[in-house]
Amino acid sequence: MAAPPPDQPARQPAGEPAPPPRRWVWGVLLALLVALAAWLLYQRWGRQFDWRAFARSFASLDWGWLALAIGAALATYWGRALRWAVMLRPLRPRPNLWGLFTATLIGFASVVLVGRPAELVRPYLIASRERVPFSSQLGAWTLERIADLLAILLVFGFALTQVSTARSGVGTWLKWVLTGGGYVAAVGVVVLLLLLFLVGRSPARVRERLTEAVEFLPEPYFKRVERMLAAFLEGLSALRDRGSVAWFIGYTALEWVLVAFCILALFRAYPDMPRLGVGEVIVFMGLVSFGSLFQIPGIGGGVQVAAVLVLSEIYHVPIELASSVALMIWFVTFVVVVPIGLPLALHEGLGWRKMRQMRLENHL
Repeated sequence: MAAPPPDQPARQPAGEPAPPPRRWVWGVLLALLVALAAWLLYQRWGRQFDWRAFARSFASLDWGWLALAIGAALATYWGRALRWAVMLRPLRPRPNLWGLFTATLIGFASVVLVGRPAELVRPYLIASRERVPFSSQLGAWTLERIADLLAILLVFGFALTQVSTARSGVGTWLKWVLTGGGYVAAVGVVVLLLLLFLVGRSPARVRERLTEAVEFLPEPYFKRVERMLAAFLEGLSALRDRGSVAWFIGYTALEWVLVAFCILALFRAYPDMPRLGVGEVIVFMGLVSFGSLFQIPGIGGGVQVAAVLVLSEIYHVPIELASSVALMIWFVTFVVVVPIGLPLALHEGLGWRKMRQMRLENHL
């Protein structure tokens, strides 16, 4: 067999899976980034940190408000199940909502414990239970991630426009920079939504053009991009009518309203916390939301560090109280699902090897 021309990369032999990229490198870099932020926090406040005040903040918690926060956090998973049902309608007009809900609980509990290898658990379970192609649910998962990222960007943009009105005392120049950045983020969301609308009108043509545009990539990367593009377009095709789009957007908004209420209830659970209003809670949520994108399995990291910085620097909350609130936010919004989802996952026979195998098979 003739060798490929020198100006073209060698193609992967048929039947052999593409070698997975070295994802551990990104995990190490993420851990170092979180460790650096934690070290900076320690250098500033570590030597004067009052551990007794930190412990007292937990002892003084209002359990009624804490229960409301946990209830709102768990309700977000029901909202996600309702949103997924909208994406299932073209294949299953009446999906099993309870099955979608339990699959969502299992999926998020697995992500908390295992990390990214568990991201495909939810679409895998839903595809198996509803007897639909796995590729279709991979597309729904891709569309959901895009919707969540757009929502984070929108809330973050709003936070930047409002942070100057918070109790921050930032200078005039920085206020202009933050406000301008917020409006840029909002415009970016609008532009991306318009692009999604245009892509949804002619997905076949868009797929053909984009596939042609990335043909220069080496075979393993080209195949990966092609699979991701196909999954995204298949998920986008689920929103074929205005009603589905309206419900999809409505459930996304409901999810973030529940998250805001959850954080507000957590703030109210601390008697010594400043009485932040709804607008200030949204500012906090927007500034901290990007921390949720940088998580270490079982530990977290991004949310805690971002929450401590925002509470102490912008709202001038004592560092001990800010640290307590940050840990509780991480626990309620991420960890609280584990005691529910883990037994369900074990009942489904899911384990680390199964999750890793799903990721390797789909090269994600």
